[in-house]
Amino acid sequence: MLILSRKKGQSIIINNQIEIIISSIDGEQVKVGIKAPNDINVLRKEVYEAVQESNKNALKANINLNELKNLPKINKK
Repeated sequence: MLILSRKKGQSIIINNQIEIIISSIDGEQVKVGIKAPNDINVLRKEVYEAVQESNKNALKANINLNELKNLPKINKK
């Protein structure tokens, strides 16, 4: 792991395409801005972990697609 010291307004460049900017510092809270290409997902770690857990649970669900074909059809008027 690389650990860097940055001040407000300073930034870090990753792989020539992602910029991490220190927007503000207030006590122990640091606000960070991230500029990245649209094809790169940027998520907070807790959101990323929740998505991964949801994906694991979806894979565990034993859904038989043939059973879905037998469900009653809803008449739309």
